Amino acid sequence: MNENSCSFHNEKELRDGQVEGVSAGYPPPCDKDNSALLAFRGIPISELKNHGILRALTAEVNNGWEPAVTNPEVLRAQEEWEAVDSIQPETGSRASSDQPGQLISFIEALQHFQTVDLSSFKKRIQPTIRRTGLAALRHCLFGPPKLHQALREERDLVLTIAQCGLDSQDPMHGRVLQTIYKKLTGSKFDCALHGDHWEDLGFQGTNPATDLRGAGFLALLHLLYLVMDSKTLLMAQEIFRLSRHHIQQFPFCLMSVNITRITIQALREGCLSRECNRQHEVVPVVNSFYAATFLRLAHVWRTQHKTISDSGFVLRDLEVLAKKSPRRLLKTLEIYLAGVSKGQASLLGARKCAGPQAPPCKDLTFTGVCDLPSHSSEGTWLI
Repeated sequence: MNENSCSFHNEKELRDGQVEGVSAGYPPPCDKDNSALLAFRGIPISELKNHGILRALTAEVNNGWEPAVTNPEVLRAQEEWEAVDSIQPETGSRASSDQPGQLISFIEALQHFQTVDLSSFKKRIQPTIRRTGLAALRHCLFGPPKLHQALREERDLVLTIAQCGLDSQDPMHGRVLQTIYKKLTGSKFDCALHGDHWEDLGFQGTNPATDLRGAGFLALLHLLYLVMDSKTLLMAQEIFRLSRHHIQQFPFCLMSVNITRITIQALREGCLSRECNRQHEVVPVVNSFYAATFLRLAHVWRTQHKTISDSGFVLRDLEVLAKKSPRRLLKTLEIYLAGVSKGQASLLGARKCAGPQAPPCKDLTFTGVCDLPSHSSEGTWLI
């Protein structure tokens, strides 16, 4: 009986259900390739691997076995074996991509900007307000002192960061966003850089980059400072709760961006120069001024029962006060933080902000400092 007739006879026996001879250890007398496959067709790949059977089937050269015809099932089995053999435990960056991202501190983010090339952004800054005529004379006679020469580079860095936008392709930028989100919401998991969840934090849209006009990445650094500093985190969470009040709600992050704009303008107008000169540094003073101004806004908002329709007027009055009495605001912040560390009542009110929490309303009309008309001859609204 030739090979072809044997193969035909074997297939006929299988169709008639006569496979018992194979399972009982009596292989058909022909076609070693097919008989071996029929014997082990029902055995899982993992078992074949454990017993070395699959390797024997595929190691044609080592065993001296060379089938006359390459069977498709042999090829498929070999591919499956190679796939099993190549599986390795994930390590390094690939494994960490499925892990929650690491939080980033304010100092680490600031150092990033200190090491990258920002020359193209630095060309855009206007470190001080240009004054002419009587305004220049009045500022010279009665205005704040000039910033010390040794501190001007640090001031320029702050203003340069305010010119940088949010780059979703920059890993550091993404970590800043993730840190802000996790600290405010208490989430332990990363979130998408675009999505409705940013509206829940008080951005106007699904992409935070569109709300940074006039403040740039400095607005995100300020939020990062607020949530990563242990002394101000409780304050940030308290203001965030106030922003979700069912009546007095306001867009938290958008309000913070406006506070950063006020801070930038105060720095450019020299309102912070005296305090910077006294402390011999700029960044910590700018951060504290931002936090103090935000605290003042929250206090006014809470105690005077302000709503979103009052936002423009509140911000305008807040800017006037902040520029006129920066030391007063900083002192209020010191008192507040000292009270928080002792577990005393919040300056936002005699009691914690109570009342039902409302989901962020997407139909709120918010008026920021950029939306208000100019009211000063010294260029208060230049940002």
